Amino acid sequence: MANLTDIPDLEEEPGGPPKESFRLLLLGALGVVCGDIGTSPIYAFREALHAGVGHDALEREDIFGVISLIFWALMLVVTIKYIIFVLRADNNGEGGILSLMALVHEHVRKRKKWALALGVVGSSLFFGDSVIMPAMSVLSAIEGLEIVAPDLEAFIVPATVGVLLLLFSMQRFGTTRMSVVFGPVMLVWFLALGILGAWHIFDDMSILAALQPWYGASYVIYNPSIAFVVIGAVFLAVTGAEALYADLGHFGRNPIIAAWLVIAFPCLVLNYFGQGAFILTNGEAMANPFYQMVPEWALVPMIILATLATVIASQAVITGAFSMARQAVQLNILPRLEILHTSATTPGQIYVPRVNFILAALVLLLVIGFGRSSRLASAYGIAVAGNMLVTTLLLFIVMLRIWKWNIIIAFALTLAFSIVDLLFFSANLLKIREGAWVSIGLAALMGILVWTWLRGSRNLFRKTRKNEVALDLIVEKLLADEPPLIPGTAIFLTGDPERVPTALMHSLKHYKVLHEHNVILTVRTASRPRVRNKDRARVSQINKRFMLVTLRFGFMEQPNIPRALGLCRQLGWKFDMMTTSFFVSRRSIKSSPKSDMPHWQRKLFFTMAGSAMDATQYFQIPTDRVIEIGTQVVV
Repeated sequence: MANLTDIPDLEEEPGGPPKESFRLLLLGALGVVCGDIGTSPIYAFREALHAGVGHDALEREDIFGVISLIFWALMLVVTIKYIIFVLRADNNGEGGILSLMALVHEHVRKRKKWALALGVVGSSLFFGDSVIMPAMSVLSAIEGLEIVAPDLEAFIVPATVGVLLLLFSMQRFGTTRMSVVFGPVMLVWFLALGILGAWHIFDDMSILAALQPWYGASYVIYNPSIAFVVIGAVFLAVTGAEALYADLGHFGRNPIIAAWLVIAFPCLVLNYFGQGAFILTNGEAMANPFYQMVPEWALVPMIILATLATVIASQAVITGAFSMARQAVQLNILPRLEILHTSATTPGQIYVPRVNFILAALVLLLVIGFGRSSRLASAYGIAVAGNMLVTTLLLFIVMLRIWKWNIIIAFALTLAFSIVDLLFFSANLLKIREGAWVSIGLAALMGILVWTWLRGSRNLFRKTRKNEVALDLIVEKLLADEPPLIPGTAIFLTGDPERVPTALMHSLKHYKVLHEHNVILTVRTASRPRVRNKDRARVSQINKRFMLVTLRFGFMEQPNIPRALGLCRQLGWKFDMMTTSFFVSRRSIKSSPKSDMPHWQRKLFFTMAGSAMDATQYFQIPTDRVIEIGTQVVV
């Protein structure tokens, strides 16, 4: 039997961004990648001022210090760390914390568990960010209503709930049509930010002195009692930086760099400095400087534009959560979830109903529970800071193992990035009582789910392996003493190709017959985002009755077994779906009093396993060709 590596790439699925014009990719990157960080001016400067001076005394040095800290945070964290370094750590064109974890996991020989642990922690923190960001951004945008008319304050929360309900209810239809307007809307938004900020810089041009790092440093040195709190609020200006890396595969490195350096970064800087100059001449505008510096005639249009921008930013985070869930399922750190494709032409357009429902419920609870973006700001930030710290640690391994950098240079850069990350992370820890416990709680909950699934799956594999027989022994025995044969092909799905699949053993036991052709099929997830068709399968012939087939899919792909097996026809394997039966084991898991898992964790694992998507549907096997055989496993 020939090896499937000889198959030509008839349906190539390369990684990286789609082949579109650079301008379209830049516009798309602006709409999706820069959406989160692009809405930060609505609340970041306001919260930093309130953290430092409250609503009372206000000194010029305070404003200069806060603006300088915001500018250098954007410069160090986003421009230098993410744009120059992190974006280079792509996994065959894909980015994101799980993609980075898979890349590191592939290139380290020892301590693979540490790479997995860091990936789990980072993805758990990203989930916390995915919950808080939509609530925070949409709520802060709609709060502009109270500037228009104070009597509208009572409608802020209901209006926010309505917008979010509409947003989550539209996820099942996909974002293909909506994404066409994402880029243009965000371009208008950034231009509005830049023009508004540039106009108000002329209120007091001395604010430009805050470009000097000394103002930020002196603010921290001379205000040690409040500096840490202010730094935690300043971090709100860089939340969303992780999206630059997470969406690398959708747009590519160069369009993201151009979108940030040419449009997003300059407009954000202009707006922050404009807010600073406005406060210098209008100290009473500290309550909500972003909206208070908008001319009265443009206030309502600005609120509408800000709401659209925050909805787009929230959409990007929700889509990122869907993508992360799919990666987690493919990497087997979460049970199989129902994943629906919402576009026939764009593989990345997916909808995960269960994740969407959980996100919607948690986001609405936060909006109703906190009520104001100022209160919710305390909960926002720590998850992003933790994610950034994990990214730095994984990046260090990439520098050493993949880029082959000198250890001194790699360590020096990692130390510098880690100091900044730890500073922001520890500053946000001070806000635990005010709301940061929400982020930590959500991340911890996600971490417990992943840990439980990994631990339970490992125990299940061990128990199953003990009851299974070596494949070589059974194959030799069946060849020597062949049972009655029936025509056709039987494909037995298994996670361990060295052992006899449970479905095969039960089939022989109950039916006492053997198919003319038997395939032991194993599906593997590669550490790459996508696998080319020429690398999709490996086939080895054991004897005239049995063969081994291993199918490989990337962690960004949806497995399709029939389509992958269809490639085998080109090598002479007369694979015919109409004469093929798939045998799948359906496990019934029972609890064992001798388990090393505590009772609560066993119950949680059983619940997760019971809610997992059916293997037949997940692997897209025709249901009329599947035979399920039930087994019991005690864990």
